[in-house]
Amino acid sequence: MSTDRDPAAIERLQRALHPLAAPPAGDAWNKPQLIDFLPDGGGKLSPAAVLIGLIPRAVGWQVLLTRRTEGLRHHGGQISFPGGRIEADDADPVAAALREAQEEVGLPPALARPLGFLDPFVTITGFHVFPVVAQLSLDYVPDLDPGEVAEAFEVPLDFLLDPANVRHTEVEYSGRKRALVEFGYGRYRIWGATAAMLVNFRERLERA
Repeated sequence: MSTDRDPAAIERLQRALHPLAAPPAGDAWNKPQLIDFLPDGGGKLSPAAVLIGLIPRAVGWQVLLTRRTEGLRHHGGQISFPGGRIEADDADPVAAALREAQEEVGLPPALARPLGFLDPFVTITGFHVFPVVAQLSLDYVPDLDPGEVAEAFEVPLDFLLDPANVRHTEVEYSGRKRALVEFGYGRYRIWGATAAMLVNFRERLERA
């Protein structure tokens, strides 16, 4: 996909997203698939937000991803987007995603241009997640919080949007089979919620 040097690319991205002024309401798109795994049957979910940062390199859009620090209570060592729980003093999910990105990877809010939302996503750890897509400035240099993030890296968006690069698998969870999608990129295994949100990104772009 072209970068911000092509205004049509930004327009296409925004057409594929829920508008910033109206965070998507209702249940997460994957809730029916996980209802049997969710705490209290999904009745009590904590709101959270993640930032899907797109960097307009000369070779095309790159997606900013992180590898979580080993030993974290949730998702230690896994590949994820910057993000976390929406706090009471966050104005909205966009503010929460930007705050978390600043805390985790040192992204100044002034260097991020939010574009819109993907569909909300629910996790088996009990979070209702608002994925915020944003264009990041080329001036941004990661400054990681080692207590949460071991590494930040980039993956070409074109790679993640290619259905041929998606692998479908199953895992055993709480005595039952759970379907998952994942990507293999170099030494990185991108799976779980992160991979599912990227597939949702591709599907929304295809529909747009």
